[in-house]
Amino acid sequence: MSVLGGGTRPSLALPTAALLAVVLFGCGEGSGVEEGATVSVYAGAAVCPDARAELARAGDEVESVRVRVLCVAPVERGGRLDLAVAGANARRATEDSSSVAYIEARRPAVSFIRPILDEAEVALILDGSGAEGVATVLDALRSRGGGESPREAVWNR
Repeated sequence: MSVLGGGTRPSLALPTAALLAVVLFGCGEGSGVEEGATVSVYAGAAVCPDARAELARAGDEVESVRVRVLCVAPVERGGRLDLAVAGANARRATEDSSSVAYIEARRPAVSFIRPILDEAEVALILDGSGAEGVATVLDALRSRGGGESPREAVWNR
């Protein structure tokens, strides 16, 4: 019996590709990191310029792992908090298997995004400028133990 009707069988291509991606690339938790891999740090709009500047100053490679800062959309418009944008930003970070942290200023959106990030064990680093958040990530990556993934190292820090 066909799931889709009309006598056709559903394609297995998409589920097979998704499974293959998880097996090959891991989910960011507990998986080994290949030489030269890139990890992502998401940064709130208010702290992103300073986070990028700190990364440029400190260098974007730690223990053969490259680090990049990705800016998320502003969550406040006209002095009002847009929870849909805040949630979308947090989900973007959790759905990225290379993400290790989310840097944000102490703002009202933090109480909304924290549970989303915590569920995926993506570290939320509160920093007024973004520079200290990047320094925290780099320190955690430098001090990670063998077998500890970059995400685990930052989460445990």
